[in-house]
Formats: sequence, structure tokens, C-alpha cells
Amino acid sequence: MTIQGGNTISQIKRLSDRIFGRILSQRNVDAFNGAQGRILYVLWQEERISLRELSDRTGLAATTLTSMIDRMESLRLVRRIPDEHDRRKTLLTLTDTAKKLEQDYTEISRQMTEIFYAGFSKEEIRQCEMLLGRIHDNLKKMLKSKGDTQ
Repeated sequence: MTIQGGNTISQIKRLSDRIFGRILSQRNVDAFNGAQGRILYVLWQEERISLRELSDRTGLAATTLTSMIDRMESLRLVRRIPDEHDRRKTLLTLTDTAKKLEQDYTEISRQMTEIFYAGFSKEEIRQCEMLLGRIHDNLKKMLKSKGDTQ
């Protein structure tokens, strides 16, 4: 038996990114792309977080995030603000423009979930989410054991 889980996950990611982009286009949402949507999603959950915290929550490398945040700042989606308690730290916050996009993102995410789980029972969805969570945890543990904080 050949186990191809990693390849399948990579293909799912690639296909879901393409579908997400198409849905954005169909809805005439051009304010953000898929990767930027992940950043916005985290900031809609909690604003005023550091780049390091954002990196941990999105799984994107801090070096990658820096250029993405620069671009999102130029698009007036996020702002960098000084941390009141630690002058060495910069926090990220949403602009009013980005706050207005949350409903679009929520609707597109709902649509993506319907596509992902079409034909699945509630139990199959629960099992799939649980198993994917375990894979995610295994990968994080491996990185942590190797001293990689990403």
C-alpha cells in the first residue's frame, strides 16, 4: 500500500486556493487574495497582535509576512501601531476598510466549506477534522523537536 497523504494534502491546498480565487473573482472581491484572507481572518478574531503571533496563527513565516503586511498596509487593509507596553514591539490592527470585508470573507469561507464537505455526513466531517488536526499536531511537534518555531 502506498501512502500519499502528504501529496493529497498539497493537491487539496493547490486546488482550494484556485477555487477560492475564482470565488473572489466571481463576487468581485479584489481587496484581498487567499493568503491575505488568512491574515485578515486572524486579525478579525483578535486585533493588536505582533507579527510573531500572526506568524504562529497563520503558519506563515515571519519573513513572508513582512512583505505581505507591507502590501496590505499599502492597500489600506492593516496598520502597524506601537505597543503601549513594549516600545520594541509593533502590533497589527485592521483598518475600517478591512473590517467591512469580514462579511464577504465569511460568506466565501462558508461556500468553501460546502465545497470541501459535499456528500459528507456530519460524522465524516467530524472524523476528517479530527484526523487533520492530528496530522497538524504531529507536524508541529516535529518542528518543535527540531528547534524550529515556525
